[in-house]
Amino acid sequence: MNLDRLSAYGGVGWSPRSEHLTDELGRIWAPYTVGSEWAQLAAVLLHRPGQELQASHDPRQAQMLAPVDLARARRQHDALAAAYERAGVVVHRLDPQTLPPPNQMFVADLMFMTPEGAVVGRPASTVRAGEERFVARKLAELGVPILRTIRGRGTFEGADAMWIDARTVLVGVGFRTNTQGAAQLAALLSEMAVTVVPVPLATGAMHLMGALRIIAPDLAVAWPGRLALEAKEVLEQRGYEVCWIPDTDEALHGMALNGVTMGERRVLLPAGNPRTQAFFEDLGVSVQTVAMDELAKAAGAIGCLTGILSRAADLP
Repeated sequence: MNLDRLSAYGGVGWSPRSEHLTDELGRIWAPYTVGSEWAQLAAVLLHRPGQELQASHDPRQAQMLAPVDLARARRQHDALAAAYERAGVVVHRLDPQTLPPPNQMFVADLMFMTPEGAVVGRPASTVRAGEERFVARKLAELGVPILRTIRGRGTFEGADAMWIDARTVLVGVGFRTNTQGAAQLAALLSEMAVTVVPVPLATGAMHLMGALRIIAPDLAVAWPGRLALEAKEVLEQRGYEVCWIPDTDEALHGMALNGVTMGERRVLLPAGNPRTQAFFEDLGVSVQTVAMDELAKAAGAIGCLTGILSRAADLP
């Protein structure tokens, strides 16, 4: 048998796969990509909290702030999903077949999307260890390419990474994302000609997301004392105006900055923060709100709860 003539050995009939992965999105793979923080939100991944929240009755052990009423938390989470759906955002739901860890609903920490697919995170706490398995399974089910899972002693939470332009990602390094995790993300993104700029997180900052929100290609809103000077300088070098929120009490107790950019100069924020809402509106930003006070007892709000799968302008 002359093997070199057979298609399986590269002969007649062989069909080489020469397309770039991005050319296969929407045909072989799900058409979900992200390359900015402000383009129109298209698809998200949420986990409606369940019986795992009973662990909040010992909030310190569950790494939460106070006991959470499950029924009220679920109503608020349903309202969040409904707000996305009213805005035309596709909502996918994580539905674990076994009881997940207590913080499973904070999906943003467990993944980070790129122009070619997802990076699966590795949470820094033993309490959250294993949450990433449920997200990885769902991403695979949806047909999202999983480009890398953080490994070794690296830790990385998606809420610590932020696209500041199509070729630059800011990564906050602290007690959630360590230097090894940031380096692994940088190695992957360098293959896409994307530079990772690591910046330290200030004491008291859980994630970069809690200190900074990007609202438009030239506008960022930040928490004074929580955003490192290095991060502010990187943003300004790339043409951003960095505006400081006026009420840190609302940020601390109302999680006023823990929202999601729905599109250029459009945000979804936790309700009950009037000074922060007025501040955004004075900047020409359209604001919608959803009550989050019960869910916030678990130490997170809209931004933490939302795994961003796709932004429309970032589709190939």
